[in-house]
Amino acid sequence: QLVESGGGLVQAGGSLKLSCAASTRTFSIYLMGWFRQAPGKEREFVAAISRGGSNTDYADSVKGRFTISRDNAKSTVYLQMNSLQPDDTAVYYCAADRWGEWSNGGQKRANVYDRWGQGTQVTVSS
Repeated sequence: QLVESGGGLVQAGGSLKLSCAASTRTFSIYLMGWFRQAPGKEREFVAAISRGGSNTDYADSVKGRFTISRDNAKSTVYLQMNSLQPDDTAVYYCAADRWGEWSNGGQKRANVYDRWGQGTQVTVSS
């Protein structure tokens, strides 16, 4: 089970840090990702991190503003979001790919993930 937290309402230019806690003792076997879905739009990739945390990948729209990290001892993945803009408004979901291997872009695809959280709303006001 994946449980996201940390969403909320923030003004443009502000920051939020999302957390996703996994109820598993084998968190390190999961490649983790963050996706988001805005009203009327398809779910889109935001960021991903490899099982050991040494590799990260970001959507072009968030590069330089968002940072994904993980703490395997706490079975938690984080998404630090800085310089938030109204276009970042969406429901943010974390996702887990059991034994997921890092590849050239594969982690951007939603269909490789086999576990999803319920989502947390992020609203950025202008």
